[in-house]
Amino acid sequence: MSKASHTECTSEMLPVRDALDIISGKWKLLILISISSGNSRFREIERSIPKITSKVLAKELKDLEENELIERTVYDDIPVVIKYTITPYAKTLQPVIQALSDWGKNHRKKILGR
Repeated sequence: MSKASHTECTSEMLPVRDALDIISGKWKLLILISISSGNSRFREIERSIPKITSKVLAKELKDLEENELIERTVYDDIPVVIKYTITPYAKTLQPVIQALSDWGKNHRKKILGR
């Protein structure tokens, strides 16, 4: 591979790697989908995603908040209420999530015949 080809390849891979660093993993996109679907409280999100643990959910929510994909709002009620919402920045992922969903449906049909 020539140096120019390597540089070109790297320049195309870097943004993909950056994106995957933020949204990859077993849970992040599922959490974003859950919150987008109206689940705004910790337990609602947890119940909507089978097999996720509280510890993992807490960590993933923190990561998503640090990357400005969700916003955490604390309400001073008794008891304290914490709600999560999708940011406008996270909404820019909607076409990506839809494309992944469409691809997954097609892949399932191709491989499993369903």
